[in-house]
Amino acid sequence: MTETTPIIAIDGPAGSGKSSVSKEVARRRGFGYLDTGAGYRALAWHVLARGAETTDADAVLDALESFDLRLGLAPDDRSVAVGEADVTVAIRTPEVTGSIAGFTRVAEVRAYLNAIFRRLAGESGLAGVVIEGRDITSVVAPDAPVRILMTASPEVRAQRRGLESGQDVAEVQAAILRRDASDSHVLDLAEADPGVDVVDTTDRDFEQSIDAVLTVIDRKLGGQDGR
Repeated sequence: MTETTPIIAIDGPAGSGKSSVSKEVARRRGFGYLDTGAGYRALAWHVLARGAETTDADAVLDALESFDLRLGLAPDDRSVAVGEADVTVAIRTPEVTGSIAGFTRVAEVRAYLNAIFRRLAGESGLAGVVIEGRDITSVVAPDAPVRILMTASPEVRAQRRGLESGQDVAEVQAAILRRDASDSHVLDLAEADPGVDVVDTTDRDFEQSIDAVLTVIDRKLGGQDGR
């Protein structure tokens, strides 16, 4: 990370609106957008492509040596590549999705990926980069000038995800609560670290959530252009 590349670090649980809001904020400010989740998916794909299991920590660590992650940073560019292989579509398959949890608790893997995310943002040459995901404000970019925790009640988050997926809201809420419990080792979903601004989207619609985040950004960076 460099002083000339402001980082907007956004954490939040599933259904809080962090992905959609982060992308729109990046569009409106001319910033890059870095989806850390895509990086984890790409690593899962890479491990599986090598014929290994993501639950084998040693195999995952070995795979890191040849893991050449490339992420499109434009808000509307979701391209993901590992070396010369375009895996944009492949990383969204059920097989890859179900394999990610196999290594998320391995500290060495998380540290390696976090270093990649910091390098991609720092070397982007953009006016700023919005990084969203989990443990962004505390681990990936703890020194970022803007750090935001987006939250919402489990009920509202389940309603949003249910509308997106067409699934039963009760089932979605149960899945969200399980995900929250799984992620609790990474991110405190109820409390923000000192210096982190909380944006609760429970009673905010999409535009109101965007406005709330932009207000924090402009307050921390001193204006729309970050100067």
